[in-house]
Amino acid sequence: MECFQFSVTRQVAHLVLNRPEAMNTMHPLFWRELDAVLTQLHRQPGDARVLVISSTGKHFSAGMALEAFGGAITLDDSTAEGRAAIFDLLTDMQATFTKLETLRLPVIAAIQGGCVGGAVDLVTACCLRYATSDAFFCVQEINIGMVADVGTLQRLPKLLPMAVAKELAYTGRRLPAARAAALGLVNEVFDSQSAMLDAVMQCAGEIAGKPPVAIWGSKQALHYARDHSVDDALKQMGWLQGTIWSNAHVREAIAAGKDKRAGAFPPLAPLQSFRDL
Repeated sequence: MECFQFSVTRQVAHLVLNRPEAMNTMHPLFWRELDAVLTQLHRQPGDARVLVISSTGKHFSAGMALEAFGGAITLDDSTAEGRAAIFDLLTDMQATFTKLETLRLPVIAAIQGGCVGGAVDLVTACCLRYATSDAFFCVQEINIGMVADVGTLQRLPKLLPMAVAKELAYTGRRLPAARAAALGLVNEVFDSQSAMLDAVMQCAGEIAGKPPVAIWGSKQALHYARDHSVDDALKQMGWLQGTIWSNAHVREAIAAGKDKRAGAFPPLAPLQSFRDL
């Protein structure tokens, strides 16, 4: 891969944005490589039980590579047909970040420096967000005369008070890491990137030690509860628990706790696609 480094160590998959000279901006190859990695992890997680996304250089990501829209991608606003094609283009881009949200593994973002524009779309689709003290978040799109369109305006109000989300979307101001943590967007703030990554990997290791199917079920239940009434979510919880309950997993988790050892749990089953049969 040109835009990323990818590895799996001790059941933790680590995807690193790796174009610091370009501030890790998102051009068409970025989208292709990210989509391919997420699709593979979803269908064939292998040893991976959690995904960490981090970055290199001064900034996590400066967001969309605007030069792509002057070359490889054309947005035609001169006809109804061209504007309809913009809808389909955005739907395709949105689907890639939605794969972060629907991935069968939890996703943790480790953010240093600027998290700008499309990068906010990316990290708001993750489960957890950790940041360095110099990190900041910016809904940059309003500063270049457009509306954020790949998930920020849909997910940010579920992570921040609506008035704060509107402030960021309307003004394009930077949200510093400390305030982001106080508001709940960021789980914890660290003085350095190395300290942040150490903490992120520790958290990822803890998650990887739990039964993968129970982690999967927890992610399903939390996302459903976010978007539905308590009554509906409780009903879904009953169906979900009835589907994935395992006496063996509970016994092993309790025994491992008593013995102060890592539990032994089976991985998620690989998925098959009719397209590949």
